[in-house]
Amino acid sequence: MSYRVAMDIGGTFTDVVCYDERSGTVTASKAPTTPGDLAEGVFAALGRVVEDPAGISFFVHGTTQGLNALLERKGARVLLLAGQGGRDVYQIARGNRDRMFDLRYRKPAPLVPRQDVMEAGGRLDYLGRELVPLDEESVRAAGRRAREEGYDAVAVCLLFSYANPAHELRAGEILREELGDDVLVVLSHEVAREWREYERTSSAVLEAYTGPVVRRYLARIERRFAERGLAVPVHVMQSSGGLVNASYAMRRPLQTLLSGPVGGTMGGVAAARLMGRENAICIDMGGTSFDVSLVVNGRPDVSAEARIEGYPVLMPIVNLHTIGAGGGSIAYAEAGALRVGPESAGALPGPACYGRGGTRATVTDANVALGRVDPAWFAGGLMTLDVEAAGTAVATLADELDMDPLLLAEGICDVANAKMAQAIRTLTVEHGIEPREFALVAFGGAGAMHAVFIARELGISEVVVPRFPGAFSAWGMLEADVRRDLTHPYFRSQDTLDGANMSRNFGTLEEDALAALSAQGVPEERRRVEHAVDMRYEGQDYTLTIPLRDAAEPAEPGFLETIAARYAEAHTGRYGHATPEAPVEFVMLRSTGLGSFPRTAAAAQEAPEERAAYVRDVIFDGAVHSTPVLRRSSLDGELAGPAIVVEETATTVIPPGCVATVDPNGFLIVKVNL
Repeated sequence: MSYRVAMDIGGTFTDVVCYDERSGTVTASKAPTTPGDLAEGVFAALGRVVEDPAGISFFVHGTTQGLNALLERKGARVLLLAGQGGRDVYQIARGNRDRMFDLRYRKPAPLVPRQDVMEAGGRLDYLGRELVPLDEESVRAAGRRAREEGYDAVAVCLLFSYANPAHELRAGEILREELGDDVLVVLSHEVAREWREYERTSSAVLEAYTGPVVRRYLARIERRFAERGLAVPVHVMQSSGGLVNASYAMRRPLQTLLSGPVGGTMGGVAAARLMGRENAICIDMGGTSFDVSLVVNGRPDVSAEARIEGYPVLMPIVNLHTIGAGGGSIAYAEAGALRVGPESAGALPGPACYGRGGTRATVTDANVALGRVDPAWFAGGLMTLDVEAAGTAVATLADELDMDPLLLAEGICDVANAKMAQAIRTLTVEHGIEPREFALVAFGGAGAMHAVFIARELGISEVVVPRFPGAFSAWGMLEADVRRDLTHPYFRSQDTLDGANMSRNFGTLEEDALAALSAQGVPEERRRVEHAVDMRYEGQDYTLTIPLRDAAEPAEPGFLETIAARYAEAHTGRYGHATPEAPVEFVMLRSTGLGSFPRTAAAAQEAPEERAAYVRDVIFDGAVHSTPVLRRSSLDGELAGPAIVVEETATTVIPPGCVATVDPNGFLIVKVNL
């Protein structure tokens, strides 16, 4: 058993990467996704890179099952059990207005309507002390209703359960007695043991809403593996950028919500490490969407909370900014001006050049019309593009706008590039980060086609195109660590802080994290734990997460002064100012258990017999350039633009004036002429 396999299951293609531990080679391929039974697409993709699946020693994949259920509002029917007097917490939500000047703004509709919310009697105080015992009969009544009315899941969120989960734990026992294993029971303190009642309720509801879909999918994948005699454990990517095995993911399905896109970020972390870079902007451009994430100081940019489709989530999650800009984004005229996206042609009918019935011009059609794509070897020869259909689609829109078709084609690309550059500014400039200090790591099926043009918009001088960029998210999953995140509420002012007590609490969290890694099968020598504390200035509402050196640091002399100085530095970096003389408060302790796997070697698969390069006319800046079209595996030394580099999973466009080289890791490094 020597194959380590990772798979990214997308809406159109299932991308797969295989690392052979014996030979040190890495191969990548893809197969059409099979929406009716995703397992069929999984095994079809495996067959492209592994001769004998019995040789697989490690398997990890990313799934968007939960996210798709949320986006399409096709999740489970959920009954919410709130504390007495708290029935309307989820409906009222927060009073602040997210978009101050949007007169049409509406809060997202709750996933659980008010008639599906019940109350359980009992009460704890803010320290977790019992004031009124749990009314067990009210919990049993909720269980009976869930069984009789056919609910798929029950979410339980009782007041102050983060301080003392006893009432929630007992409610969970009762509900499982009433419902058995057929109905998912979600306890809010297990999803997010953190303060903020509405946000914790929202997190529990999201897990209940998406959980049954994720659990059925993972159970089906494991069953299909077993039917084929494969004993390899199935691992899943988490939204935090770490891995867990499928059994844990079925218990905590919310952790997989952004499992697919996050793989690319972890690939960016690995690529930055291999190149000796600290900072990178990761861009993933597919057929429908454009995802942006950051690598800062060699680490993924992770937040302790996020909003997904307008719903708050309390869990560690990689900061991703997504817009509707991909190869399939449709160009159209509006009020005499050119618009691109967010509507996409999708996989069917797709861009006009796919020959599947599409007639509207897309970004991919514009690139085909400009000559920037090899139509005979698109996606490694899986598809031959219809150049004439692309030209017709672009010309039709050009007539509507009274423009030259080739000028319009460049305009379509320029508008898309400007939108994607603005998406990058949202994660960088708007947070006080200078994008010119970062390398741009481009992947996804269309990322390398637009990367240099986006870099010019932002003043970035270096673009990195990793090997098999179309399957880069899958490769990133092979480079990720097993990860378990634990939290402990810890409300203290600086005057009441007991450093030794904080250190003991961190020690307990560390023991729990190491035990969790052991349960995930991580060898002792590959386990480590990192600690951090959430802090704020006295009177502030929100916090910043400040890393610690180790669990013992809070007990050391001078800790308060040291951690306050770190907080002031972080506050300045995030908000542009700090108040060092103000007293600080501590809110939450965080410990992250990390278990590393052997990293994949840099060696790529041996290059096959190459077709000779050829030259074609390509449009850049309104002028025709004779441009060589080259297979990536044949590159050696420097390559001056203009050039088109093709490979099985992507196309890289190198405009005039830019120079590309292949580094020792097999990455294509493009120096951008600004």
